[in-house]
Amino acid sequence: MPTDPSLKQKAAEPPAPRLSGAWLRQMVARIRAWRPNPEMLFRSAATAAGGIIVAAIALIALFLLIRAVPSILANEANFFTSTEFNTSDADHLQFGIKDLFMVTVLSSLMALVIAVPIGVGIALFLTQYAPKVLARPFSVLVDLLAAVPSIVFGLWGFLVLAPKLEPVQRFINDNLGWFFLFSDGNVSISGGGTIFTAGVVLAVMILPIITSVSREVFGLTPPAHIEAAQALGATKWEVVRMTVLPYGRSGVIAGSMLGLGRALGETIAVLVVLRTAAQAGGWSLFDGGYTFASKIASAAAEFSQALPTGAYIAAGFVLFALTFVVNALARLAAGGKVNG
Repeated sequence: MPTDPSLKQKAAEPPAPRLSGAWLRQMVARIRAWRPNPEMLFRSAATAAGGIIVAAIALIALFLLIRAVPSILANEANFFTSTEFNTSDADHLQFGIKDLFMVTVLSSLMALVIAVPIGVGIALFLTQYAPKVLARPFSVLVDLLAAVPSIVFGLWGFLVLAPKLEPVQRFINDNLGWFFLFSDGNVSISGGGTIFTAGVVLAVMILPIITSVSREVFGLTPPAHIEAAQALGATKWEVVRMTVLPYGRSGVIAGSMLGLGRALGETIAVLVVLRTAAQAGGWSLFDGGYTFASKIASAAAEFSQALPTGAYIAAGFVLFALTFVVNALARLAAGGKVNG
């Protein structure tokens, strides 16, 4: 009787190996005994988080650059030196960042000059001089300033602060007008809408940030350092000068740069205070005009065409790069690390 060749081939093949019960039990035991390495998991999670931040920043910069390049190529004025910013005609764009850069830098630096000494002084008082009964409520009161909306600061600066600062501005202009920062501006001091007023408003806005960071760093000064200075017969001020301030130097710089970043990017408050549309014209604190952020916000409702919109995106890219440069310089000044 003939047989099927395929049946003979199957019969000649060795039987498939069967998994023994001992081998299965061994594999189950290994799976149960496996434990994740916490250090490896934490390192992987931290690396992924850092990578996401870097990737997000890189993608934002790439987006801004891609949208800005066509408008810059179509620009009929010098992007860096022109004082014009006219995007009403999409076929004949003329825009430059000179005045925007000047107003942004002047208002932010003035805010920093005012806020840093006051913030450091408040932090020293709360950590070194004030009793704990007063230090806690005072700290909460200062921190509450950070919760005030920007529009409230803007209205306060426009309606309340500007009229009060008018005599101060006139006095400075009359007596120190020979210095370029205090020379005559292109707007009337009586209007109050000057870089000087905007700088004071920004100083109040960034004060909680600088005070909070400085207070935390000063509070971390090692007690052994303070006791050693006291054992040498140092006065309270000498203890602060020799131990607290040197230990918290990098922290103060870090807090100042955080405040500067807030001042550089502030929009609504500056837009309300610097309500004039006049160009800045020169490096005077009594000029008007727009910062990068306020200029972009003032024209946000008109972003309907690609090229005019790209002009404002180009200005935003410059502000983006300026913030990076400021933070890089701060890292160098702080010695590459922040104590505490």
